[in-house]
This record gives sequence, C-alpha cells and structure tokens, in this order.
Amino acid sequence: MTDAEVTSLLAQERTVICATLGPRGWPHLMPLWYVLRAAPAEPGGGSDMPPAAERSPTLWAWTYAASQKVRNLERDPRATLLVESGESYEQLRGVALECDVAIHRDPGTVAALGREIFRRYAAPRGRPPVAELHADVAAMVQRQAAKRVGLEFIERRRATWDHAKLGGAY
Repeated sequence: MTDAEVTSLLAQERTVICATLGPRGWPHLMPLWYVLRAAPAEPGGGSDMPPAAERSPTLWAWTYAASQKVRNLERDPRATLLVESGESYEQLRGVALECDVAIHRDPGTVAALGREIFRRYAAPRGRPPVAELHADVAAMVQRQAAKRVGLEFIERRRATWDHAKLGGAY
C-alpha cells in the first residue's frame, strides 16, 4: 500500500492491536483506541528518516499507567501495531507497524490526548471528530488523565497488504 493508502486506512479504522513483549517473553496483545497526529518535524532518531512532510502521521493512544503494556514498554520500548479491515479474503487489507514507543506522563499532555481520542470516537465512523465534548465526558477524561499515560508510536518499519489489488489471483 502507498503512504496515502496507509494513512487512509488508519483514519478509517478505529482499533489498533498493540503487541508488546510480556515479562515471560511472550507477545502481549491488547486493543487500543487511537488518533493520528501530524509527523513531528524531527523524527527523534535516525538520519535515514524522510522529512516530516513525506512521513505518515504518527499514531497516539492512551492507557492506564499501571497496565501490563506500559510495564512492558518501560522494560522494552518497542511495539508492533496491527490495523486491518475486510470481511472476505479478497477484501483484506492492513498495516503492521514496528515502532519505538515514547511514554508521555505530563498530565496536561495526557488530558489533551484523552480529549482528542474521545472527540474522535464520539463521531460516527467516517465522520470528522466532534468539535467539543459534552461537559460530563470532558470531566471524566480529565479525571482519567491522572491515571493514564500517552503512547506515541514512532514508526520504524512497516508491512502492508491489500488483497483487492490481487485482482482475484490468489
């Protein structure tokens, strides 16, 4: 898939499966809600990365600070993400992203991320995020932020597939 097709898929879908390495060395797989943010001006490592304008948006999620996935990321800050769609074989498409993960703990950063996530998921699939959260939801997000962290997934490698491009030849 092209960068534009990957960005479109990530914008359309609503759940990412996040794989980290658990304490016994087994993959720990968990679903997360997410948002896409513009790629940062500086990729944070590796001069082999293209300029921000040429990179796909960065995927961000939030989760409980005490969760197993955060403990795993504190030990080993790498994750593999999977977003896929399709019901039948010829419709299957998806992306797997190998990422370094930055854990953000600043309460203001985490609260802003939580509001952004809840604005996205308050809108029906395919619609833009709502402009403003209901006051009760905004208050809940603010309370939750104290117990959560933001996860910034910094893509290092990807694999994609789109079976519709196979033209029926499998």
